[in-house]
Amino acid sequence: MSWDARVLTLFPEMFPGPLGDSLAGKAMASGLWSLRTIDIRDFAQDRHATVDDTPFGGGPGMVMRADVVDDAIESVAGEAGPLVYLTPRGRRLDQALVGELAAGTGMTVLCGRYEGIDERVIESRDFTEISLGDFVLSGGEPAAVALIDACVRLLPGVMGDAASLEEESFQSGLLEYPHYTRPAEWHGRSVPEVLVSGHHEKIRAWRREQAERITRERRPDLWDRYTAQI
Repeated sequence: MSWDARVLTLFPEMFPGPLGDSLAGKAMASGLWSLRTIDIRDFAQDRHATVDDTPFGGGPGMVMRADVVDDAIESVAGEAGPLVYLTPRGRRLDQALVGELAAGTGMTVLCGRYEGIDERVIESRDFTEISLGDFVLSGGEPAAVALIDACVRLLPGVMGDAASLEEESFQSGLLEYPHYTRPAEWHGRSVPEVLVSGHHEKIRAWRREQAERITRERRPDLWDRYTAQI
């Protein structure tokens, strides 16, 4: 059974984009997951294909119409997985949430544009609202690509080495340790001796120490959460 992603968007030509290349693209070609785009504009109700209007109460910008957006959502009603709306007001995306979504059967992602979507649609539908962070994009499409990519790489059979997933940033609550490869000497810089020692226990200890140091220095919020669990 494949993991199925559906994207409701005004710009279906933006997909698959990066999702059609590299690991995600190979996994899609292998049938491990699928991607379908639904053009919200197809559900406009006038000959001009109008999908937005001026906000009640005044103010800048335009708002996506409730009737048009809801009809687009209804077209995929009953499909497996949660209905996700990408919005700065949503829950901050983290690896735990990615894992939850990847463990399911798929999801439907709604990409907003302009000033956003009529609040009545959000109130009437059981959305999982997700934010990539404290910044604003021109629309939900780049965020949808990032979210789907994060989920796809966790699907069984997508990553060549499943063990590599266990040591990535955030999997253990820490940022990832530094990596090195050949050449052993480069511009006067040497690979840490422990990594060429062949002593696996010492290597594991060094990597844990580095992950803890980097997390403590760069992400004190993660460090506090990590130390509270140990």
